[in-house]
Amino acid sequence: MDAFRQIPSVDHLLTHALTGELIASFGREWTANAIRDVLAEYREELRAGITVASDETLISRTAARLSSQAALFPVQIINATGVVLHTNLGRAPLSIQARMAVASAANGYSNLEYELGQGKRGSRNTQVESLLTRLTGAEAALVVNNNSGAVLLALTALARRKKVAVARSQLVEIGGGFRVPDVLRESGARLVEIGTTNRVHLRDYQQALEEGAQLLMLTHHSNFKIVGFTAEPNFKELSVLAKSAGVPLLFDQGSGALLDTASWGLPHEITVQEALQAGVDLVCFSGDKLLGGPQAGIIAGKKALVDKLRTHALYRALRPDKLCLAALSATLLHYLKAEAEVCVPVYQMLGRQEDALREQALNWQQELGVGNLIPGRSTIGGGSLPEETLPTWLLALETRGPQKLLARLRACQPAIIARVEDKRVVFDPRTILPDEDQYLLAGIRTALAQFKE
Repeated sequence: MDAFRQIPSVDHLLTHALTGELIASFGREWTANAIRDVLAEYREELRAGITVASDETLISRTAARLSSQAALFPVQIINATGVVLHTNLGRAPLSIQARMAVASAANGYSNLEYELGQGKRGSRNTQVESLLTRLTGAEAALVVNNNSGAVLLALTALARRKKVAVARSQLVEIGGGFRVPDVLRESGARLVEIGTTNRVHLRDYQQALEEGAQLLMLTHHSNFKIVGFTAEPNFKELSVLAKSAGVPLLFDQGSGALLDTASWGLPHEITVQEALQAGVDLVCFSGDKLLGGPQAGIIAGKKALVDKLRTHALYRALRPDKLCLAALSATLLHYLKAEAEVCVPVYQMLGRQEDALREQALNWQQELGVGNLIPGRSTIGGGSLPEETLPTWLLALETRGPQKLLARLRACQPAIIARVEDKRVVFDPRTILPDEDQYLLAGIRTALAQFKE
């Protein structure tokens, strides 16, 4: 009990000479709360029989706690996993021009909802809608904060209390627990499941329409494949059927592909333009997947339908901010200028050749003096092109404690995220940005030096 009596008070630590800098940096109230938390932990340590700590030690813990709480979020990291669209790591990195556009929009006021020419209030959607309609051929377009929001808005505005026909093969769940049936339920629509797990026919959609379905919905398979004995009607057939019944055809395309992915040795991913040309009325897709821009949900298609979404009350809750629109506009301009393949980082990564990847990994090995070069596969990720990979070369480090080395790498500044393969820590050059090599190598050296201590 003597040790408990010696626990300093909050006021005592607040008046300590070493605490002055903390109060100056974080304020008295925040510092006092951090001290209370540290003292609470200290009491638990004393109950467990841990040695008594000095005032200086407790203040040091308080400083560490405050620094952790005040850390900026998110911060830049180095993605050495080889997963191009890594959802946990923020998916698509932005182009230089998109980053500059964000900085410009953030630097003071902007004309987000102001018409400079006429000097009156405008719409935040006008400029980006113009770019999207030029690019996709859609009659109209609308941007919200993510693709889940885009699908929710479309279903809420067009199918609330109405039956929506969806193939059982497309009732998917993707990362983060996003489930198509759940979104339908939240929108107020009534799900009508048609077909079987692996096969759905045009007659199934026809029957659903005869039984009162007022919207046909198609969803991208996202991060899984159905192979073998399968069947699905094509978009053109469904478009003709939907038009004959006078109901909308909605496609959750998801990936945001605007270019032919077959150009990079990958299976063809149906593009937004192709879906619209095939007669789909509305296409919903992401801004931060294969499009290569910021997180956003984009809805493109028939003007009459887009206008219904634009005037719905839910749109205001889902609309994007100025930073998103700045980055998205700059990214779309790359496509309109036919420079996306060389300017958008996602496509720079997809286009990297094996020889160049091997040379980069070999340079790492020579600089570090450790590791082995092994062939490997890079993953697309982000719920796009499920199970598809590209050949690469990896720098592999043999270690008896791969998880400990990964932890050391994550503690670097900037943090390095790698992966374990066959009990080796491996680094894939495909997802290393052009100016990151020096930071990657410095971090690996530091992590290895600490690992040996």
